[in-house]
Amino acid sequence: MKIDVIIIGSGAAGMMCALQAGQRGRSVVLLDHSKKLAEKIRISGGGRCNFTNINTKPENFISENPSFCRSALARYTPNDFIALLQKHSIGFHEKTLGQLFCDEESEAVIAMLRSECEAAGVKRFMSCEVEEIKHTPYTGEQGLGKKAKFYVTTSRGEFEAVSLVIATGGLSIPKTGATPYGYHVAEQFGIPITKLKAGLVPLTFAPDDWKPYSELTGVSFDAIVSAGKQSFRENVLVTHRGLSGPAILQASSYWQHGTPLHINMLPDADMEAVLTENKVSKKLLSNFLTTWFAKSFADVWCAQLAETTKIENKPLNQYNDKQRKQIVAALHDWQVTPSGTMGYAKAEVTCGGIDTRALSSKTMECNDVPGLYFIGEVVDVTGWLGGYNFQWAWASGYAAGQAV
Repeated sequence: MKIDVIIIGSGAAGMMCALQAGQRGRSVVLLDHSKKLAEKIRISGGGRCNFTNINTKPENFISENPSFCRSALARYTPNDFIALLQKHSIGFHEKTLGQLFCDEESEAVIAMLRSECEAAGVKRFMSCEVEEIKHTPYTGEQGLGKKAKFYVTTSRGEFEAVSLVIATGGLSIPKTGATPYGYHVAEQFGIPITKLKAGLVPLTFAPDDWKPYSELTGVSFDAIVSAGKQSFRENVLVTHRGLSGPAILQASSYWQHGTPLHINMLPDADMEAVLTENKVSKKLLSNFLTTWFAKSFADVWCAQLAETTKIENKPLNQYNDKQRKQIVAALHDWQVTPSGTMGYAKAEVTCGGIDTRALSSKTMECNDVPGLYFIGEVVDVTGWLGGYNFQWAWASGYAAGQAV
């Protein structure tokens, strides 16, 4: 089959690119090895699809080339995607921190994108294994035409096109069909890849170190979590293997192995003033802390404090000024060093990817391989938790869809 555009990967970015290219009159095929369409959209947001964030700005994204995402994000904004939802009468609502969710199940977004692709004449081949990609570059010689050609051999036949778009996603959540295929294509064409790691992922601790907390699964508290120079304020959740919750997931994308997390467990309280005011109290420290924390957590935390600082869990009136300052420091800067993460199986995204310095920020086309494009999660642009990664999928898909 000879067409204008082949897109490998029918997730959020792939479908956005396909419908935009189709609307421009391009002939497009979408290829995907999965039987199910857009599984990541389906499971996102607890099945309600956190499809964008109204606060999206370039600073909400991680990349070795931080300015790369600016162009695409400026040209396809959250309001543009909202307009598409409204065209299809899909209701939505804002949760916390600018996160937008569907009122209905996320299937509504999948159905909308499918409908837009079909209206634009996009042909879709699902459960289609790509076996080989060949490339005839444009040499400038007469008789070869003005364009390079890509030849894709699949389990569903052979395809020939002048534009090839890789929208295969990253390594996160392999149960949705994630594979490293996009990186293999990059390697085939000599496109550099930055270091990959699991992002937006729960953090784990050495079993012996975490044993005292492992029975507290489900305990949560509001905190500011810092990794490197980046800080996030949201809930922290204790799990049997470590820490999770929105603040931890956010910090995980910035956390470097071997370095501590800094957790301000009481961001709204001036604990130096509070402990000074209560310095004559006969209440046990752990019992006093139940004002803010579950008793089980306060007991374990105080027991661990005694191990690391020799400050015993005792009535507040038995601490001297120096000890009070140490307790304050520990509450406002609880330092814990994870041993690792829960890995790609539990990660929402893949940090790193196709080196953006090899791509055009306007079109997502490879600088050295005309006609080859990379979009979405496979690219080294990783958003924060809360709809930012979908906005990158829409924006990068739109940019390539306007260019192919």
